[in-house]
Amino acid sequence: MKVLYIGGTGVISSACSQAAVDAGMELFLLNRGESKRPVPEAAKVLHGDVRDVAATRELLRHYSFDVVVDWIAYQREHIAADVEIFTGNVGQYVFISSASVYKKPPTILPITESTPLYNPFWQYSRDKIACEELLMQAFRERNFPVTIVRPSHTYDRTLLPFRGRYTVVDRMRRGEKVVVHGDGTSLWTLTHHKDFAAGFIGLLGNPAAIGEAFHITSDELLTWNQIFEIVAHAAGTKPKIVHVPSEHIAKFDPDWGASLLGDKSHSVVFDNSKIKRIVPDFKATIPFSRGAGEIIEWYDSNPQYQKIDEKFNALLERIIASWDELAH
Repeated sequence: MKVLYIGGTGVISSACSQAAVDAGMELFLLNRGESKRPVPEAAKVLHGDVRDVAATRELLRHYSFDVVVDWIAYQREHIAADVEIFTGNVGQYVFISSASVYKKPPTILPITESTPLYNPFWQYSRDKIACEELLMQAFRERNFPVTIVRPSHTYDRTLLPFRGRYTVVDRMRRGEKVVVHGDGTSLWTLTHHKDFAAGFIGLLGNPAAIGEAFHITSDELLTWNQIFEIVAHAAGTKPKIVHVPSEHIAKFDPDWGASLLGDKSHSVVFDNSKIKRIVPDFKATIPFSRGAGEIIEWYDSNPQYQKIDEKFNALLERIIASWDELAH
């Protein structure tokens, strides 16, 4: 099976690239070659910018693919270009959407693939919804062979699960306070990228996946308090947590607030029965306690990535001081 990944070297897609090669697929990656993550030796890299439709069409003129996966489509116009390029010459087109498209705040748990798509808080999610709508229209009207995949919070060893990234770990190690939204008890799901890949690969070339949407997540549920505590434990410390309402955080940082109010401030519990039905071998096996250890080990082994964001430090200090004043 010949597979083209548009992107293929990101947090999620890097594991899926390796999994495709391991499964015996002939993998091509179309990207600009700027990622720090390695490309599997067996993969063939096509250097180009998919946003240049004419150049992409010319680059792919001599190739045909059974499956095309676009990992880096975020806007409706990105999808419109893909539909133009690949209509009639691909057996399956896979769009990487986001589980943040599901109705927020959620009214029924667990979340299934039939949960309504509605997010009034976060533009990123609304853009992904618009992409999905255009693809499903192409499926209905032109039999465009789309499969939609909705990752939730998926990580690799380079990705810490909170705003500020390594700056937060540095604060915890220095005994400084860190901010957790709300009371820290909302439930969240973190999925290791290798677990995601195990489910994802089973969808490629699978006729049962055409015209369908799937989320692929771990079944492990953690509170945000637990997430911070697990990372702190891996880093050899304990967190000094200050709980601040998401609405208050949004007053200081609208983008952070949108990502909280539009996603992370709500409890999310996913029903993965659909992906398990289509890919019976899929099972997430890596707990976040192990994943957090991988993350901290990677940062400790790569001090060049231990970047401290002083602007974020100052932002946290302002948020903490403001909330302390209101709380007292």
